Amino acid sequence: MPFASIPQAEQATSRDRRGLVIAVVVVLAVFAGVAIWAAVRPGSYGASRNGCVTVNMPSSTGGALVHGCGAQARTMCANAYAGSGLAPGLTRQQCRLAGIRPSRGAAAP
Repeated sequence: MPFASIPQAEQATSRDRRGLVIAVVVVLAVFAGVAIWAAVRPGSYGASRNGCVTVNMPSSTGGALVHGCGAQARTMCANAYAGSGLAPGLTRQQCRLAGIRPSRGAAAP
C-alpha cells in the first residue's frame, strides 16, 4: 500500500513562517488595492448626469443596467415620459437627474 503510513509532521522553520507571513501580507495588499480601486473608480456607467442616463431595472435575472448618452438618452427619456408603469417611472427619475426634461408636447406623469 503506497499510503499505509503517514509521515511524521515536521516543525515549521522560521524561514517557512516568514514566507507564509509575506504571502498573507501580499494577498491582503492585493485585496486592499482592489477595494480602493473599486471605490475610487466604480466604472464607466456612473450616476445619471450631464445628458447621460443610467437606469437599474429589475429583471428575471436580478437586475439590468440600461445606459445611454446623447441622442440615445433623449430617446429613452422621451419614451419614459410618454409611457406609464415601473420601467418608465424609474427612467423618468434618472432623466431628471441627467437634466433631460419632457418635450413641450409631452405631458410628464
